[in-house]
Amino acid sequence: MSMLTIYLTITNLISFILFGLDKYRARHRLFRIPEKTLFMAALAGGAAGALAGMYIFHHKTKHITFTIGIPVIMLAQIWLYFVITGQQAWFMDLVTGF
Repeated sequence: MSMLTIYLTITNLISFILFGLDKYRARHRLFRIPEKTLFMAALAGGAAGALAGMYIFHHKTKHITFTIGIPVIMLAQIWLYFVITGQQAWFMDLVTGF
């Protein structure tokens, strides 16, 4: 397993857990995780985990900044992954439909 794969797995797991934890805290009126922290976890490579957490825990799904922002971050991360691994031509063909 490559270091990139390990990093992305851990980062996505952390993002997923943060969304679940924040939902729990919201329901129990406890100290909340700042939205900035949730976005930073997604930007650090955990956008897929954040998106999964949003919809599995039904958390932040009514906030337009999250419903648009997290998928945009995830698409950028997918593109970056393909650039890093040298497969950007395949990704661009997929995106443009050629």
